[in-house]
Amino acid sequence: MSRFTRDSISKPAFLLVVGRTIGFAASFIIPVLLVRTFNQAEFGTYKQLFLIYGTLYGLAQFGMAESLYYFVPRKPQDAGPYIANTLITLAVAGAACLGLLWFAEDRIVAWLSNPQLADHVVLLGAFLMLMLISAAFEIVMVARKQHLTAAWTYGASDVARTILLVIPAFVQGGLRAVVWGGVAFGAVRVTAMLYWLWREYGADLRPNRSLWKFQLAYALPFALAVGIEVLQANLHSYVVASKFDAATFAIYAVGCLQIPLVDLITTSAANVMMVKMAEDGLHEHQNTALELWHHTMSRLALLIFPLAVVLMILSRDVIITLFTSTYVASVPIFMAWTLTIIPAVFCVDAVLRAYAQTRFLFAMNAIRLGLVVALISWCLSTFGLVGAVLVTLLATTAVRIISIARIAYLLRASAAGILPWRHLGGIALCALCAGVPAYWLSRTSTMPRPVVLVTAGALYWAVYAAIVYAAFRFERRQPRVLRPRHAFGVGAKVGTTNVELGTGN
Repeated sequence: MSRFTRDSISKPAFLLVVGRTIGFAASFIIPVLLVRTFNQAEFGTYKQLFLIYGTLYGLAQFGMAESLYYFVPRKPQDAGPYIANTLITLAVAGAACLGLLWFAEDRIVAWLSNPQLADHVVLLGAFLMLMLISAAFEIVMVARKQHLTAAWTYGASDVARTILLVIPAFVQGGLRAVVWGGVAFGAVRVTAMLYWLWREYGADLRPNRSLWKFQLAYALPFALAVGIEVLQANLHSYVVASKFDAATFAIYAVGCLQIPLVDLITTSAANVMMVKMAEDGLHEHQNTALELWHHTMSRLALLIFPLAVVLMILSRDVIITLFTSTYVASVPIFMAWTLTIIPAVFCVDAVLRAYAQTRFLFAMNAIRLGLVVALISWCLSTFGLVGAVLVTLLATTAVRIISIARIAYLLRASAAGILPWRHLGGIALCALCAGVPAYWLSRTSTMPRPVVLVTAGALYWAVYAAIVYAAFRFERRQPRVLRPRHAFGVGAKVGTTNVELGTGN
């Protein structure tokens, strides 16, 4: 790839990663702050409300906002109508969600056995409607290659949301103040979006019925796959919320702590791999495509495996530092939940999408959802709250195995050659060995928990880096014929093209 082409990908990607990292950090801190002003039952109600919000937000977009990535760059002369169609569709969907929440308020309260929800469900619908309308904001910027503006908007928007959700909780107190803060933020965001769009498009921002039909035909299949993904990702939380009170659900929700860094790393690496396969035609050459996939896995494993190990070792310190000792019961749940980040290393979805296996992906999401539905009640009764996480891990792992088998068929690879077994095993061993000093420090230290978390975490990563470096140097000294092509995934040749996969390239 030429320098111009590489820079045209890496620089915009870097800007977006920076903006989204700021946004992730701001969003991550919201529950960490709210847990210090809410009691356990109120915090559980907050988590239930935003579980409903997150589910409907994922389902109600109907793929329309994401469709702008396709239509705006390809047909810039019709960008105004496509955007107007999207805004109107999202506004109608948002109004429908508001009506649904208002109509089903009593049923939601009864289903989740939480009378406190009744005070907030309709107001949550107003917040959801505003956020749906503004879902296209940054997407239009990216589609128009205004990456710096999009990055700034990502970061500033999430910082503003954090401020408007958290400050009312501390000033006025209560969950209702938080939801009102969300409504205020949604109104500001919609206003800013409409002002920017009108400045950019003016009178061209008007709907077109014929284009809308074409746009919807493109978006709905994608929306169906996303809908299945959203349902299977949130089902375990709904089952726990319906079977236990709000205070117990708070324990479970804290245990299922999302680590934004994982999604940022895996999505960036997978997207780069897909772009590389497409632009160089590597998907048409099984050997080179397989090596590219192996390289991506190795690079991801270098980060994800040690992250999983250190989070499990310091799980108690993480939970107590972020959510106070009130939520120490969340520690076993968090340890099990940490294991769910490991399957992301294999990035099978990206490979299957590169080979246009969208129907297979839909089937895999459906199978995963079916497994969770079939087994979650038994797992809850057998293993307690941890069982809801274990069934999610089981379903995800089973689908990953089936997907790897499918990729082996596509690439005509054997069971021994489909994965970089030696590299993955070596990285896992390094990650486990590096945990010994950190584990000892976390169990013997009498320092405050936040200090232990920082100290033991820094010790872990220092020891891990030293072990990986020593292993890399050792392999470099071996005779070339005995050496793997990319020790621990550091540097690879794919065909005649040098591939450098990181989070920003």
